[in-house]
Amino acid sequence: MVEQTTRSICRFCNSRCGVLVTSQDGQLVKIEEDRKDPGVDRLFPPTRACVRLPAAKEFVYHPERVRFPLKRKGERGENRWETISWPQAVDEIAAKVREVVDKCGPESLAATGGTGRTILWPYKRFMNLLGSPNIASQAMICFAPAHAPAAAMVGWPLRHRTHVTVQTDAHGRAVTKCVLILGMDPSQGRLRFWKSLRDAKKRGGTKIIVVDPRRTKTAELADLWLQIRPGTDTALLLSMINVIIQEGLYDAEFVRNWCYGFDALKERVKDYTPEKGAEITWVNAEKIREAARTYATERPGISTHGMGTEHLENSQDAIQARIILAALANNIDVEGGDCIIGPSPIISEVEMELGRLLSPEQRRKQIGADRFKLLSWPGRELIWEQNRKYWGSECLTYAISHEPSLMRAILTGKPYPVRALITQNSNPLVTFPNIKLVYKALKSLDLYVVKDFWLTPSAQLADYVLPTASWLERPELIGAQGLDNRIIGGQAALPAKIPGLHEHWTDYDFFRELGLRMGQSEYWPWKSLEEAFDYQIAPLGFTFKQFMEQKNGVYTINIMKDEYEKHKKRGGFGTPTGKLELYSTILEKLGYDPLPEYLEPHESHFSRPGLCKEYPFMLITGGRFIPYFHSEHRQIPSIRRRYPDPKVQIHPDTANELGIQDGDWVWIEGVRGRVRQRADLFDGMHPQVVHAQHGWWFPERPGEEPWLGGVWESNIDVLTDDDPDHCNARSGGWPLKTALCRVYKCKEVF
Repeated sequence: MVEQTTRSICRFCNSRCGVLVTSQDGQLVKIEEDRKDPGVDRLFPPTRACVRLPAAKEFVYHPERVRFPLKRKGERGENRWETISWPQAVDEIAAKVREVVDKCGPESLAATGGTGRTILWPYKRFMNLLGSPNIASQAMICFAPAHAPAAAMVGWPLRHRTHVTVQTDAHGRAVTKCVLILGMDPSQGRLRFWKSLRDAKKRGGTKIIVVDPRRTKTAELADLWLQIRPGTDTALLLSMINVIIQEGLYDAEFVRNWCYGFDALKERVKDYTPEKGAEITWVNAEKIREAARTYATERPGISTHGMGTEHLENSQDAIQARIILAALANNIDVEGGDCIIGPSPIISEVEMELGRLLSPEQRRKQIGADRFKLLSWPGRELIWEQNRKYWGSECLTYAISHEPSLMRAILTGKPYPVRALITQNSNPLVTFPNIKLVYKALKSLDLYVVKDFWLTPSAQLADYVLPTASWLERPELIGAQGLDNRIIGGQAALPAKIPGLHEHWTDYDFFRELGLRMGQSEYWPWKSLEEAFDYQIAPLGFTFKQFMEQKNGVYTINIMKDEYEKHKKRGGFGTPTGKLELYSTILEKLGYDPLPEYLEPHESHFSRPGLCKEYPFMLITGGRFIPYFHSEHRQIPSIRRRYPDPKVQIHPDTANELGIQDGDWVWIEGVRGRVRQRADLFDGMHPQVVHAQHGWWFPERPGEEPWLGGVWESNIDVLTDDDPDHCNARSGGWPLKTALCRVYKCKEVF
């Protein structure tokens, strides 16, 4: 028997922990934390205490995992499948894609992707080479909303929240003096950040300000917690800016020499007094002043945000206002502040996608790009133009087809037919908004292909379901985005293919084979994902294998003190004006307000006073919670035993009025439908606020209709809004944190 230990990167969540995987004759034996990973002691809880990692064997060898390509036998949703070979699957899919493209054009094929469970650039490369601009992604409400405003205003995205930590010097003393966190609980999803916050609190010298409607663990740790009314982040930030300007707390020299649009900003915020902010946000005016003064005077500081901000109807204005706050305090690209990394030293993911080969004519056909321009091709083109002038390369800013509009195009054929869809490792029927409409759209397609680990509710509606190699079965290369100062790699620890047992292809394998059949041979020169990584990492002077052997899969870009404040050495920022744009000329050129402005959500007590009589509670959704990661891991027995049922947080006073006790099944009902979850009585919210978990389905339920894995029972996206008129005007992001609902006890017995 042959035993070997392989250095890999766990992808059961976004922490990306280095692990050592021991296998024997290709069978998983154990997984341990990698003590040679420089980040091993920088997260809490540590890798060795992770609740997901011990379940790896259950994941890999789960009897319900998709092991070979499946072809639908009956009608969609009947859960009847025929096992076929990979060559047959790819041949048939290619023939059907070609048929759709020949009839309706390449834009009639769309693709969806989720949070980065697997390698994302291959499917984008295939779509760009085919000529389709219709790549839809959860990135529109996660990850991408942070990058585009920063790239437009600063010239490059700021370090992403995945990589943000409180900075210390060589002696462990605080360099970062203040941390502002909006709509995020790092204890449940950003464990390196959480560890650094805990350490900062113990050490002293760093003030922590948290903005959140809920009393999370991070809020409990904070020096100042601003319990905000859901959806009003922009108003709060504009009021803080008002205080900083009116009291002269901003860095006048930096603003005068390096910022554009200060006078216009000053005029914009003059009416956003703390008292006005308090009226809108329900945060006390003196607390708003205290937060503004603390952030402006305790320098340097970092500011970051999570899904609580990116899921807002007014999200892009809030993020722009956050960046403005950082600029006024001169906290951007300084030691201990919000860092600009710059281009990656290896071949970037953006380069691997080959977006530059998509013609201008096809770019203009992108669904939603005529309206939601910042996160689609019009915004990307303007940002890339500046990137090339300043950096000589392009940053990771997205060009995403607007998913709610895409679903409507599938159903209506307007503005043109979209007849085929490929879903890569995402679950639209669980994680897209207004899933009743998503269901109708998926059922109406001429071709639907899903590549996943499981027969998810979405996969049950597919024509083909293709098995995917997990992180244990494929190599990994992370850091080619210019958002972190580390590049990390992991090797495949287990065989992706064992004759007669399973054939799990990487996404690269599938899209390369599909591309070869579609005439793209010139652009798929690498026969394997590892060969593609050889190409990406070559600028460092390694092959991928050498990188793993000689560097233990970690390359750190050491940022020295003299490498901050790049604008001083380069004569400005990478923007059209050469300055940090408080007033964004790129937004102005796209036809948007160049300054942030607060807009009341379309579905709130103030905008819909009549509706709130029937639906009196403010519904927020999607707060992260361990042990799950979005819609994953519900079929893993050890994890499910820890957390068997979905929960909705309700204030005890509200529950008492409604006759609801802790643990009761309750209905959550809104204008688009109702679902049930267990009541979790929680006094850390306003009594008018209800928080429902997201991502819930029940793999133990029958896969066929009407059950579809229990997708209709507790999935809060039955209630969420996808009306394009209610999406963020700049980005197209849909509102997941502002809806109205009512809650009542289930009379039914389940």
